[in-house]
Amino acid sequence: MERSQTPRQMAKALLEGILPPRPLFLPIVFSLGAKVENVPLGAFLSNPTKIASSLRQMRSHLRSDGVACYFDPYLEVEALGATLERVSDDHPPIIHWPLAAQIGELPGCVRSPEEAVSGGRVPVAAEVIRRMNALSNRDFLVMAGVTGPLTLAARLTQMERNKTLRSEDLSDAAQELAAYVVTQMASNFLEAGADLIMIQEEIVPAFSPESCEAWVNLLAPAINVVRFYEALPVLQLTPSSAVLENWEVIFQREWDCVVSLPVEAMASQRRTETLRTPGVTLGLVLLLELFRPDGSGIEGLHQDLQSIISEWRPAIITTAGDVPVTTDMKHLIKVLEGIPRAV
Repeated sequence: MERSQTPRQMAKALLEGILPPRPLFLPIVFSLGAKVENVPLGAFLSNPTKIASSLRQMRSHLRSDGVACYFDPYLEVEALGATLERVSDDHPPIIHWPLAAQIGELPGCVRSPEEAVSGGRVPVAAEVIRRMNALSNRDFLVMAGVTGPLTLAARLTQMERNKTLRSEDLSDAAQELAAYVVTQMASNFLEAGADLIMIQEEIVPAFSPESCEAWVNLLAPAINVVRFYEALPVLQLTPSSAVLENWEVIFQREWDCVVSLPVEAMASQRRTETLRTPGVTLGLVLLLELFRPDGSGIEGLHQDLQSIISEWRPAIITTAGDVPVTTDMKHLIKVLEGIPRAV
């Protein structure tokens, strides 16, 4: 493969199972645009003009292979009928439903997946994707994020803070609804012009072989629709502890998508005998702790990253979710510039 390939060409090759000559550098830097545009986060998330403007400005500094057009883990619950109470920009919103339900049950007023696609800020997200896709001479990837089905099911049923959560604890109705919503959201963003859809599972419960199979079946429609549009599907798994706990059962399977793992998990696993993951194209996830103002975790990371990149040959390098809006841009650029980007 020639190194002169554009990011879009490398992503197309990945769909055929061809690793890029270097990892695609795809940090998720989205809500930080509110700071760039000097507006509150809530106002920013509803303004496609300011979002698109900030994305163009930030990409020139980040030198990334893709632009994070819309990444909000609460987009789906709002579209399904919840009201989000934002206490501050650096804390997750509080979710309120018109008809609250007991923990473990679906709210009684949830919109249908078809209604959700046109609800909340979903039209805003689609408009941002259209605008970025329409830029002349575009060679970068247009990216968007959707919440994974288990994470969304846990959020809908108020079980996301259950530290001993098993996938069996989530009702079938919640999981089926979540999977359908994920697929509908992905389809909407693909129709708007997205080149890459990142399915973010922030809640990964302990799996048995049977429950892992059920999870794969939940993910399959979304992954298939992304590939149908000839876009790149990426499954992002966090946190590290859950990935390590489920490592064996997850990698007993082949995947039709890039599977992105936290750098901590990969660093830990490379010391064991189960280093290789045949049949799986891997991505590397940088933990958000790296971007804290105190710089904790940066020292010694770059050498470790170089070893991991050389040994694992990840197809992409991204971040464990959206870089916080409170992040200092100069510090962010400094960290990102020190990340090895070549194999």
